Amino acid sequence: MKYRQLTKEQFESLHEEFAHFLASQSIDVKEWKQLKEEKPQVAEEEMNVFSDVVWDDVLTKVEYLEHFSEKTVNLFKCIDEEISRIVVKVDKDINLLEKEGFEWLLTNALDEKVEFLNGEKPYGKERNVEIFDLIEKGSSISKGELYEYFNRIITS
Repeated sequence: MKYRQLTKEQFESLHEEFAHFLASQSIDVKEWKQLKEEKPQVAEEEMNVFSDVVWDDVLTKVEYLEHFSEKTVNLFKCIDEEISRIVVKVDKDINLLEKEGFEWLLTNALDEKVEFLNGEKPYGKERNVEIFDLIEKGSSISKGELYEYFNRIITS
């Protein structure tokens, strides 16, 4: 398995897609029930293959990720060959996980208490595997507004 199996809730929300996937494997509802009862390892493998297909589809579309902690924001731009990262560090008695702290950062990005680091690196593994790893470590998929906002600040 390349990633991890989807959760029960994710499978439930993708019920129709999973049914189509099974049908593409020539497995109908009756056969699926029989497979789960008589060959649970085979059923598990089908679920794993479907999970990998779904994850690959989602991860291929990811352009931006962000990860927040109390004093640091990590922003990632995931392009084909490399990943760009902007780290925003705040040396002030605020919590970026709280609304007030985050709003302070947005309005005081040029304050001396704010430090920026940025860089790019080629993927060490397959692109989607590295993005998945960042998600598993707490990053969230984003639309990139924060990355682009801070990128404009540090490049101007």
